[in-house]
Amino acid sequence: MFNNNSSSSTPSSSSSSEAGDVKSALFSPGEPLRQPRTSPPMSDGGAESRSPIPSGHSSSSAADALVRNSKLSAAAPEFVPGNYASFQEDVYSDGSEDYYPETSLADFVQDFVSHLNSSPGSFESEIDYITDMLNSLVTTEDILQELVELIYVQSTSIPNFAYTGARLCNHLSLHIRLSPASGNFRQLLLKRCQTEYEQREHSVRGDPETQKRFHYYVLFLGELYLNLEIKSRKETPGRANVLLGALKELLNTLFSHPEDPNLMCAVKLLKLSGSILDDTWKEKGQSDMDEIIKKIEDILLDAKCSRDVRQMLLKLVELRSSNWGRVHTASVSSDATPDNDPNYFMNEPTFYTADGTPFTAADPEYSDKYQEILDREDYFPDAYEENGNDSLCGDEDEMDPEIEEAFERFCMESDARGKK
Repeated sequence: MFNNNSSSSTPSSSSSSEAGDVKSALFSPGEPLRQPRTSPPMSDGGAESRSPIPSGHSSSSAADALVRNSKLSAAAPEFVPGNYASFQEDVYSDGSEDYYPETSLADFVQDFVSHLNSSPGSFESEIDYITDMLNSLVTTEDILQELVELIYVQSTSIPNFAYTGARLCNHLSLHIRLSPASGNFRQLLLKRCQTEYEQREHSVRGDPETQKRFHYYVLFLGELYLNLEIKSRKETPGRANVLLGALKELLNTLFSHPEDPNLMCAVKLLKLSGSILDDTWKEKGQSDMDEIIKKIEDILLDAKCSRDVRQMLLKLVELRSSNWGRVHTASVSSDATPDNDPNYFMNEPTFYTADGTPFTAADPEYSDKYQEILDREDYFPDAYEENGNDSLCGDEDEMDPEIEEAFERFCMESDARGKK
């Protein structure tokens, strides 16, 4: 297999020669190694032209060589990966070395509205901080207008935020300090609501998205009427009467277009504020709620609403007939009678006849049934015997035979111990 025609004289010398050849092949200089990245570029000459840095060279000379031959530039643009989105926050700088991100009013309103919407229970603990921040941001009339618009939009676009939004508006109307000639926070808010109110006929006939925003606006106005406090010369603050008339007209607008979404919105508004509206109109001697109920009854007869909406309207009529679910107890207990107090018999005990039929004082035959119980001969005696308390009715000096025997035995044993 192998070619042994070499002229070597001995096997040992041949083996040594082969080993030398292998070693020479493995460690032959061959191609030069790649230069280190930090070393200066070398000339294109062979290995003989490359020589190490003399030992006498200082480190500063090597650094100078690197700087002279480097292609890096301090003015080069910043490297940004292709899938990295660059973002630069708006910053405020006063010329000093320190700077901080500037908080915009829109961002702050968005943040605290999102927080209150997700955690409405934190309203009381957070509202003072929110008010202080807004007072520091709202410094001009234009910024106040922007604040009113931001809160109005949030309150009429976020589902289920109408109540918290109305509470927020009430607090800010009392605590926002800026009050320019164009109006304070409350006045500007009512003007904004009036602008939307004037577009009610267009909104109620608009596309589904426009109707949805209009319904949010109606419910927000209902919450605003219940929560917005108007200070007056009286001790207790009152409600905004201008909203009372607006709510009536909004209800008329909804019922004049008896489509399911409009009817559902009207039902929600009346469940929310119907009792307050009814009481207020009655105090003013007005029958506005009767007119609204009459419109609902006409819709139930004529309109082609869905079965679910029809059921909602029927329940609403029943709710109003029951005084909006409120139960008025008699003011004086002595004046309470079964006729004027539905809870008159609530705390009365329950009795049972001989055949086990229960009855109370509200039963028309209560007197006869109760007398029948009193006439039963075994009513009271058995109760004591069953409980083992018959000794209470006997002679107090009489002792049970077993107890008497045990007592005598105890006395005899005591005497015997004494004699010992």
